[in-house]
Amino acid sequence: MTQRLLSRRTMLGALPAFAASTQFAHAAETPDTRFTPRIIGNPHAPVLVQEWFSLTCTHCAHFATDVFPEVRKRFIDTGKIRYQFHDFPLDQIGLIAAAVARSLPEERYEPFIMSLFSRLQQWAFSSSDPIEHLRQEAALAGMAPSRFDAIRNDQTLAKELYEQSQNDGRIYSIQGTPYFRFNDKPFAQDPETIEKFAELVRNA
Repeated sequence: MTQRLLSRRTMLGALPAFAASTQFAHAAETPDTRFTPRIIGNPHAPVLVQEWFSLTCTHCAHFATDVFPEVRKRFIDTGKIRYQFHDFPLDQIGLIAAAVARSLPEERYEPFIMSLFSRLQQWAFSSSDPIEHLRQEAALAGMAPSRFDAIRNDQTLAKELYEQSQNDGRIYSIQGTPYFRFNDKPFAQDPETIEKFAELVRNA
């Protein structure tokens, strides 16, 4: 299954932070490690698997919690594949969560997003303030509250993440998440089982 974009353009496009940002033009002059590709695994592996996901996507959470641990064990840790994570937020909460994840040290990125997926119902769909729950999750990853607030209000980071996801969506015709590419062969849904994932790797 795939979580559809629905009104993603409306939800994200309405953010006031995405008005013309003078900071963004200056940021382009200096490389920002927050935008460094998040890739794990053997750099010489014959198969590159890429995943586009939103941190508020329930189907992405299913893959992350039920399938990805076996993917890591059988394919990443054994050097059979490289794995690249692409942030593709579907809503404002997902965008802020992606910005927080990208602002952590690179080695904490994967553990943090996996933690968010494992607790998706508790923070993203809480009856109370999801931003406050996200702040707590970030604190557990070592982020100070003041740093969290700075990231939440960082127009440059938000704009870049949004525009990158928009660009990827146009290039690959992404209609929902999760979306995968196995050596550039698209698979536009949750593989749902490790067996299906293994088949996709074999056919890459």
